[in-house]
Amino acid sequence: MAILDDPKTVVRHGYDLVSRAYRSDDATDGEYAEWIEQLESRLRPRSRILDLGCGCGIPLARQLAPNYDVTGIDISPVQIARARKLVPGATFVCADMTMTKFGDATFDAIACLYSLIHLPLDEQPVLLRSISAWLRPGGVLIATVGHHAWTGMEKNWLGVEGGDMWWSHADVETYRRWIAVAGLRLEFERFVPEGKSGHVFLLAQR
Repeated sequence: MAILDDPKTVVRHGYDLVSRAYRSDDATDGEYAEWIEQLESRLRPRSRILDLGCGCGIPLARQLAPNYDVTGIDISPVQIARARKLVPGATFVCADMTMTKFGDATFDAIACLYSLIHLPLDEQPVLLRSISAWLRPGGVLIATVGHHAWTGMEKNWLGVEGGDMWWSHADVETYRRWIAVAGLRLEFERFVPEGKSGHVFLLAQR
């Protein structure tokens, strides 16, 4: 397999190039605002939060770091470098989120917004099982996942030359099953339209 045929290499290289086109330093919370509010309503002071696929730290880490212990993981060195500057009150690690290791019951909440869908399909249920283990009893996962099954790549994403991007979605019924098998209880879901299709926002509890 050539390097740029490897999905994770495509994703890492793509976000390195499109980082600022994807989200500016002063970007608003946008659709994330409601999701962050739902998460915060379930948190205690100084809760530990893991943001998987944290990007440049905006908006989730920026919003939560003043009041909570936030750790962000992202595969893109450019995104992580920006996050460390933009949200100095959080901890950021450049890593493949499927390769990170945490002890059981480490976090009160885990966010996986528009990031699970950048993993190969066979790795997604494995990560969900890890997420379940990392959550404390009663801990919460928020995630955005696919609505319809689809795998593909877009060249020059967001109009950035060379900024190719890759995604892989299962359908929402499959995500419901994976979440249940992981030991999480699905409490809320909502369709998030985008273009001719969309994603699904999910909230599940350990």
